[in-house]
Amino acid sequence: METFSNMDLQDSVSVGLGTGAYTVIAPNENRRNQIQRIAEKELESLEKWKEQHRAKPVNLVPRRLGGSQSEAEVRQKQQLQLMQSKYQQKLKREESVRIKKEAEEANIQKMKATQREKSNKLEEKKRLQENLRREAFREHQQYKTAEFLSRLDAELPDRSTHQIALRDPQSSTWARSRAYKDSLKEEENKKLQKMKEEQHQKSELLKFHQQQQEEERTKTHQAEHRRVNNVFLDRLQGKSQRSGFEHFGGHWNMNSGNSWDI
Repeated sequence: METFSNMDLQDSVSVGLGTGAYTVIAPNENRRNQIQRIAEKELESLEKWKEQHRAKPVNLVPRRLGGSQSEAEVRQKQQLQLMQSKYQQKLKREESVRIKKEAEEANIQKMKATQREKSNKLEEKKRLQENLRREAFREHQQYKTAEFLSRLDAELPDRSTHQIALRDPQSSTWARSRAYKDSLKEEENKKLQKMKEEQHQKSELLKFHQQQQEEERTKTHQAEHRRVNNVFLDRLQGKSQRSGFEHFGGHWNMNSGNSWDI
């Protein structure tokens, strides 16, 4: 089957657009032979390159493979490493859980301290506002009282006869009102101080309970840690003894000098 290049077809095909007929002319034989020779030469070069770059055989010095330990020792070592890796993973998980709990507890304590500080600041602010309000009310009351007394002095015709009669009841009333307000203020301050002391005692008691719970949690964690260690060591010792008995009565002995040489 003959193949033609695009240039050969363009050179050899003439198309009649008017009638729709065309004529096919044979390609150039010399050019075709030249292309074939070039292709064959390239194929030979490719084969030579593959032959030159072919992978060479690997020649290694013969040597004996295998370790100096017996198969029983290697199996026991593998089993021990597997159990230790599982135990280490369990310890890592417990450690991560403990760290997470401690972080959560620290965050909770921080939030409590922040809220306690805000509450103290709010209470102090309210106390200052109440003191300012009482002081302003007292000054206003004194001003109104003085204004009322001065107006009475200006309106009364006989100041000498009516001054004592008007001022003494007013001053005694103001004194009684002042004493009553001072007693109320003192009682309120005592109640506030008592509430502060109770709150302080409650906070100290809560802190003491939290410390006890933390100590109990630490002791429980340590006891559980020791129990897991003891169980792991007992299990490891039991498996080592069973594997030694099986090796002694089975296919091989742990104390034999067999090595798995290849």
